[in-house]
Amino acid sequence: MIRQPSRHCTVELQAVPARIGHVRRIIAAQLRYWRLDALIDPAALGVTELLANVHRHARPSKQCTVELSVLLDQLTVAVHDEDPRLPRTRAADNWETCGRGLALIAALSESWGMRPEGGGKVVWFTLPALTPAPEEARALRTYWEPLPVDDDARTTADARTRAGGATVG
Repeated sequence: MIRQPSRHCTVELQAVPARIGHVRRIIAAQLRYWRLDALIDPAALGVTELLANVHRHARPSKQCTVELSVLLDQLTVAVHDEDPRLPRTRAADNWETCGRGLALIAALSESWGMRPEGGGKVVWFTLPALTPAPEEARALRTYWEPLPVDDDARTTADARTRAGGATVG
């Protein structure tokens, strides 16, 4: 089930490998809709790590919720699950194939954390919600740029302004 008020999106799922790709596509589509295209890769990578942790460690259920929200200049990605045990960060040895997920989250995010919630927990990270998409910024810049004025028109407008006869239009 997906609920999607203006800048908030929630996806409920079972954290099984077959569903993770689907959630990544939902996140990508939602961020494109919000014109936060530059955040697609880090958000998808981060949520993949968090869902892999739910799949690998959460008990008794793999049921979880992924939540995206944008507030001011920040995207928050949170994964809620039903396991009350908080994850722990650790230094993985070079030969280990697991154990780097939270370090990756810390490296790609502006901030991150975890907290108990209800009978389970929430693990979250934030990314800076960048300025508008390039085409949106271009449209704003074009709107506010002064229209080209030839020197004769500028001289006439300046004279009118000095004479108190400036027009608004």
